[in-house]
Amino acid sequence: MAKGPDAFRTISEAADELHVPQHVLRFWETKFTFIKPMKRAGGRRFYRPSDISVLRGVRHLLHDEGYTIKGVQKLHREQGIKCLVAAGQGEAATQPAPAPAASRGDKTALLEALRDLESAKARLDGLLKG
Repeated sequence: MAKGPDAFRTISEAADELHVPQHVLRFWETKFTFIKPMKRAGGRRFYRPSDISVLRGVRHLLHDEGYTIKGVQKLHREQGIKCLVAAGQGEAATQPAPAPAASRGDKTALLEALRDLESAKARLDGLLKG
């Protein structure tokens, strides 16, 4: 008999539903502070329907959209949990608008800084060899 949509899920049920191994769910708990399943005596995890929705979004972003863990953390920090849930429902995760392209003056300054850094590295390499 299948559980209802509002029933809590064990880690094995959650893992099966999300198509990820159980150890991945445990790992995600260490990387994403917003993933907090209820734990019973003995440390047994139970995932609420809302936890599954968030996990579905995390899985989609990491596995399907190519986000990094830091990328998902940043998305959560900037746009909140609703953005992750929406991603799990197939809605596009919105990102902040890209920074405007660097002006010619910025590029010149960056190239000059790069040359300075390369020069400093060469001096340090010489000191380490000598």
